[in-house]
Amino acid sequence: MVTSVRAATEFNDVRTMLGPKQDLDAKACWCLGHRLGGSTGPGLPSNGADIVRGLCAQGPPPGVLAYDGTDVVGWAGVHPRADTALARSRTIPHVDDLVVWSVWCLRVRAGHRGQGISHALLAGAVEFARGYGAPAIEGYPLDNGGARADRTAAYVGTRSLFERAGFTKAADTGSVVGGFPRVLMRLDLR
Repeated sequence: MVTSVRAATEFNDVRTMLGPKQDLDAKACWCLGHRLGGSTGPGLPSNGADIVRGLCAQGPPPGVLAYDGTDVVGWAGVHPRADTALARSRTIPHVDDLVVWSVWCLRVRAGHRGQGISHALLAGAVEFARGYGAPAIEGYPLDNGGARADRTAAYVGTRSLFERAGFTKAADTGSVVGGFPRVLMRLDLR
């Protein structure tokens, strides 16, 4: 059960969700691929922990975290699209010139899945973006038509998850993850 969704300002909680289990210098996603936009060159940076620690101290932080009491149970990467690799994507289109925010990753800890945490994370990401004055927020989920999607591919969410949060399809994309096409879903926040 989610008791709160908050800005990702606590590095250790972000580490629990995204970092390596032991060695901070080990290669891990850290949800930096989209966030850094290729500015580190090919592959993931070896100093991911240091980069994320810095992002957690900045405004706006790199996303939101869901908590069950004091235990972190979920993560959503959310930030202005212009500050991400999505701003230069060849497969994810721009719908218009609004300074939209993007949700590109939803992650729930093992043992906590199937409890609605991704719904709470998405709602928290929307409120986070709204709090920073975003005119709209986008996501790029799988359009899996209800078919089972591999958990590693479903990090982008599903179309039905976004629809339940009030998002509507704004465009098709040229991106495919886990064998499913991705669609651009948008929610107007004005």
